[in-house]
Amino acid sequence: MAMEFGWWEKNPEEGKYQVLVRIHAGKAEWTRHQGHNTGWHPHTPNEDNWDRLVSEASRRVPRRLISTKQFADIEALRTKALR
Repeated sequence: MAMEFGWWEKNPEEGKYQVLVRIHAGKAEWTRHQGHNTGWHPHTPNEDNWDRLVSEASRRVPRRLISTKQFADIEALRTKALR
């Protein structure tokens, strides 16, 4: 089952942009969008982005929007990516 997480970030160098993470088949696809008439471009996540993803996912577990297994998979992806 595919999951999507998204949020806005503000950066002094790059301005305000939207980050979207799609998790499917054990892989995370990171994209970013800046402005109304621009396309989605690949985004290279840093440690803060991974922390935000885990935070967003942890909010969904109590409401049963994602299972504890899916949350564990996201944490495993984070650990694997930050090695």
